Amino acid sequence: MALASVLVRGFSCVPRRPPPILQDAAHVGAAEGEGASAEAGKAEHADARPKDETAEGGPEYVKLTNQFVIPVVEQGRVVSMVILALTLEVGAGTTEAIYAREPKLRDALLQVLFDHANSGGFNGSFTDGANLVLLRKALLEAAQTVIGPNVLDVLISDIARQDS
Repeated sequence: MALASVLVRGFSCVPRRPPPILQDAAHVGAAEGEGASAEAGKAEHADARPKDETAEGGPEYVKLTNQFVIPVVEQGRVVSMVILALTLEVGAGTTEAIYAREPKLRDALLQVLFDHANSGGFNGSFTDGANLVLLRKALLEAAQTVIGPNVLDVLISDIARQDS
């Protein structure tokens, strides 16, 4: 049995933290002369961060507990297996709700993955960007159907295909 495996480590679309705000010496000296506290400087720096990096209300990432195993069938025969690990980006405070509904969520996501496999989505260059965009969109729609609008994105954290 010939084995071929492709592994792509997931890419997260999390924005990078912006560089620290640099103040010129005149501005710092004037602020110190006015008796500005270190807390004022911290508050100014905190306001410069993107909204999703703040402690309150930022997104949470829920890694689904088990990988998804999808058979790729051609002419009634399994020709390869695709293994995926998924992580959901969700609104703050919804992690417990995700885990509570995980069996139903996994069922909906598996159906999308089976449909993708049956339409040839895991054949050839299955890691092509356009191909994965379509898959992520379909997975997001399925997750939002089960969980609701609190699911912001579906991240493919690992993907591998083993040909037989």
